[in-house]
Amino acid sequence: MGISIWQLLIVLVIVLLLFGTKKLRNMGGDLGTAIRNFKGAVKEGGDEAKDAAEAARIENDEEPAPDAATMSAKERESA
Repeated sequence: MGISIWQLLIVLVIVLLLFGTKKLRNMGGDLGTAIRNFKGAVKEGGDEAKDAAEAARIENDEEPAPDAATMSAKERESA
């Protein structure tokens, strides 16, 4: 008992009549820009966290932790 295709088409026609195609296109562009900016901010936040961890590691004179992908089988067994 979900929404049928006919009900969706009727709602789409009503929305088009209320807002018009130009306004809907502008709203879609604004939404796309907002999503793009959000993704960029999330990526920058991740980069800043990595930079802060690297700075803390350098400040404490620690060796970087080896990744499992770069370690040989013997190194993984001893670690």
